[in-house]
Amino acid sequence: MSTKHPTHNTHNTNTVLVTGGTGTLGKPLVARLREAGHEVRVLSRSSADFPVDLRTGDGLDAAMAGVEVVVHCASSPGGGDDVAAGHLIEAARRAGTVRNLVYISIVGVDVVPLGYYKTKLKVERMLEASGLGVTILRTTQFHDLVAQVVDTASKLPAVPVPVPSGVRVQPIAVEEVAARLADLAVPTPGGRVPDMGGPEIHTLPDLARTYLAATHRRRRVLPVPLAGKTYAAFKRGGNLAPSHAVGHTTFAEYAAGRGR
Repeated sequence: MSTKHPTHNTHNTNTVLVTGGTGTLGKPLVARLREAGHEVRVLSRSSADFPVDLRTGDGLDAAMAGVEVVVHCASSPGGGDDVAAGHLIEAARRAGTVRNLVYISIVGVDVVPLGYYKTKLKVERMLEASGLGVTILRTTQFHDLVAQVVDTASKLPAVPVPVPSGVRVQPIAVEEVAARLADLAVPTPGGRVPDMGGPEIHTLPDLARTYLAATHRRRRVLPVPLAGKTYAAFKRGGNLAPSHAVGHTTFAEYAAGRGR
């Protein structure tokens, strides 16, 4: 598979369909695409212009008409991503105008046996076998996800905040991922492009301490060992991309912003 970066010509504008365009990643991506002059169609079940249900495929044909580039950001940890991708692939084939289907995936989907990761890998393989032009970008976890893990753990009644021990994380700013996806949203597909990782690798307990301090919570962190194949894969660093540490914003900088 190709690892070359597509050439991005800011003078060309395209009709771009974005799934998950109202989410954490989708919002900054849509904003960047519109700033670049692209016509952007944001898919959601509640959209006034393009009401689409990816779980059933209802409304997809109308939304896909005349689209040259699709950026697939919609995802559900609860399951069903493979079904949604199947509907998207079929609609893109029927449209006949889609030249590049860009998919955001996760570093480690091929080595970490988490159910959600397995489904993301299945979607990658569906796209590669679809006969469509595709671009697949894997990134490490977003800063927001680390913060969410710590926020959830800090709601527990225990005084120390429990977080998995021995797990290292390489978080990346969602805005930087959005910028990369905007560059990839061109008619020329890139195949599997180089992974994108955050600038630093830290243990999850250390990141939890950084985040709690930045958000003015005087709580101790309790590293907790877990069991199972998924935990072992994370401990081995299957979720890391040390040779692709291309991000710029550190987690400490992100946490400081959340604490203001």
